Amino acid sequence: MADWDADSPQLYLNLEGVLLRLVKEAPQRLPLDRETARRWQAATLHGLSTPYPQAIARYRGEPGLETAEVYVGGLLGVPAPAVSAALTEFETRLCRGLELLDHAVLPGQFPDADQIGTILSLCAWAHAEWVRIHPFCNGNGRTARLWVNCIALRYGLPPFLVPRPRPGGDYALAGIAAMHGDWLATVPVLRRELLRHLGIPVS
Repeated sequence: MADWDADSPQLYLNLEGVLLRLVKEAPQRLPLDRETARRWQAATLHGLSTPYPQAIARYRGEPGLETAEVYVGGLLGVPAPAVSAALTEFETRLCRGLELLDHAVLPGQFPDADQIGTILSLCAWAHAEWVRIHPFCNGNGRTARLWVNCIALRYGLPPFLVPRPRPGGDYALAGIAAMHGDWLATVPVLRRELLRHLGIPVS
């Protein structure tokens, strides 16, 4: 079996399966929370080899992972004992943003330019906050990108951010900014990726 972090055919097959499910479920506008991401992580790691089976579909701070810490670019993610509270705050703010957009963008309606800006802002915040918290021991980046695609699909946009491989350019710099609590740096990155996906020249 391939390593859980290797660019293997199994990983890409798993990610494709999750994306197809996101496309299918998007019109239903289902509730989204930490359990949603837990299911994503379990699905993306299916059939892969991991030295830490207790870390599959479990968050840092949960039983067996009480002292599991992660670093991103030398910066510590949210300490394991504080992950649960951070996820609760994430869920609260995410649900508030989704509720506002659910009322503004009706099902089957393509968002206008202002609404697309609002959608991208929520996508950027969710991505950056997930990176900052880094709640899983592995797979946080691809999960953050799945959050972007899930939110985009919910409002009629395409799944424009590939879960793997990691985007290039200033994407990594936006991730470091996210670790410092700056989610706004992710907005232009996502705007660029959306335009590229749509075949619109990026200025």
